Amino acid sequence: MSAWRSLLFVPGNRPDRFDKARAAGADSICIDLEDAVAPDQKAAAREAVAECLAHSRGAGPAVGVRINAVTSLDGCKDISTLALDLDRADFLMLPKVVSSHDIELVAGWLGAPKPLIPVIESGAGLLAAADILNHLRCGAVLFGGVDYSADVGCSLEWDGLFFARSQLAVAAASAGVPVFDVPYLDVEDSAGLIEETRRAKALGLAARAAIHPKQIAGIHDALAHTHAELDHARRVIAALEDAKGSAALLNGKLIEKPVILAAERLLAHERT
Repeated sequence: MSAWRSLLFVPGNRPDRFDKARAAGADSICIDLEDAVAPDQKAAAREAVAECLAHSRGAGPAVGVRINAVTSLDGCKDISTLALDLDRADFLMLPKVVSSHDIELVAGWLGAPKPLIPVIESGAGLLAAADILNHLRCGAVLFGGVDYSADVGCSLEWDGLFFARSQLAVAAASAGVPVFDVPYLDVEDSAGLIEETRRAKALGLAARAAIHPKQIAGIHDALAHTHAELDHARRVIAALEDAKGSAALLNGKLIEKPVILAAERLLAHERT
């Protein structure tokens, strides 16, 4: 998952959009049974998800499912109805996670190893993020900025979510899992999407969720490494190799371990 740049949501009650989502160019797609599906359509959506997962193997992006909150009746129905089908999913997203106990519950119910992606979308979830993300079954995390702003009472603008993004980036780095930033809600504002995604990348959020296929290209563009970044990383590694175990210098300056690790990580992501 650390190589994924984008995750595209598609409503679970719109099977006519499943193939379009798979062809949009995203690294992963998430079929949504939660926010995108009205209560009276959730049963039909579960059937559509089961049908999709039965035929989802093969080339293409990773395919996962966002169920309803595990503490809700609909979440329990999602698990009980789709338990066998979810084995075919590449990952499972869990909304409204506030403790590692939520992950432990689902991991126990499913039995077979399955990467779980918790959504941190409340003050309580953010305070418990380090514990949540260090769970062995946690493969990545999504920042649910819209619900977080409603819970905390902050703005959806950059300044309002700056603290939460920064805290989540630190918790995720400590746990060794990637962060998917909150989707950009204005699907027509490609310039705004690219600008905000670049700012999030600078904080350490190297992936982003999307709510429309047209956002994928902008996300990938914003997250792409510049020629200057790649060139510097290659020169760092080359200098390290030339040093043959001795202290490595680049432009007369000692190359310290954090610089080497950053270069290795950047080049590893570029190769993927």
